[in-house]
Amino acid sequence: MSTNPLSLCLLRLSALGDVTHVVPLVRTLQSAWPQSQLHWIIDKGGQKLLEGLDGVIFHAYDKRSGLAGMRELRKQLPAEGFDALLQMQVALRANVLSAFVPARRRIGYDRARAKDLHGLFINERIPDRPGIHVLDAIGSFCEPLGLKQTEVVWNLPVPEDAREWARAQWADDDRTPTLMISPCSSHTRRNWYPDRYAAVADHAAAQGWRIVLCGGRSELERSTTDAIVAAMKATALDLVGKDTLKQLPALLERADLVMTPDSGPMHIANAMGAKVLGLHAASNPLRSGPYSDVRYCVDKYDAAARKFLGKPASELKWGSKIEFDEVMALIGVDDAIAAFERYRADRLPA
Repeated sequence: MSTNPLSLCLLRLSALGDVTHVVPLVRTLQSAWPQSQLHWIIDKGGQKLLEGLDGVIFHAYDKRSGLAGMRELRKQLPAEGFDALLQMQVALRANVLSAFVPARRRIGYDRARAKDLHGLFINERIPDRPGIHVLDAIGSFCEPLGLKQTEVVWNLPVPEDAREWARAQWADDDRTPTLMISPCSSHTRRNWYPDRYAAVADHAAAQGWRIVLCGGRSELERSTTDAIVAAMKATALDLVGKDTLKQLPALLERADLVMTPDSGPMHIANAMGAKVLGLHAASNPLRSGPYSDVRYCVDKYDAAARKFLGKPASELKWGSKIEFDEVMALIGVDDAIAAFERYRADRLPA
């Protein structure tokens, strides 16, 4: 039987998809040790998304604050320190930040995943288990503590007023399914093209589907959405920039199918139970696609490896990104429509 740590600190700052992947680990720890104190060092965006997560004390770190922010963060942490730190981010800034967290056990990534001097800031490692999804790698941080993540549970904290807002955006109609398009990733080379989104949206609308566009308040998301709407023949409900991070999960939850590149909304939608039409060429859907179900993803990762790197995906280091200009051009409209039709076929009554 594993020993119950009195206090644990988790360090994972970003991005939205990755912090979503950490939540099942939190649930695993809470299930085994309901009395343990869980602290989580996170970025402000992640905190806004997960605010209200039961049993967790958040400490937000703003990367713009540099070393001064790290010293200030140290003042917020318990003076007695922690029994264990789970250092789940290998970027140099996160590694340096971890040095400000007092903990006897400092658990980090295996050597294959480590970089940016990660090994200097830890004294234990998770198992070296290649070829697994990001969520499973994060889940394995409980293994040095004597636990095993055997089920994946999110239960994201979504307040009722957020669900009320989402329900108010369109009337319930069981006969009209919803395709939600979240067109942008924070990595611009993972993003698909407005005219192609528009063509798939028009195809879905011709099958009687409602089209909803969602996204944040950045100039890129606004201009991309405007271009999609301008290229569409059908009408779409444009909610881009109108929701908050607390409302986003409730909005995605209402979709039947969410079309998006590898992005935070992909993983939030999956956590909320929506099916995802993921658009993958720059990244491997088996590593970073929607965790629960990749059946409706377009997978051009191998084609991208062959075209841009001159070798099949099987010869790449696991987790390699292929973020080249025009890599997403490998995904055609027909590819996305075929994925959409697979979903349509599966949802029809037997």
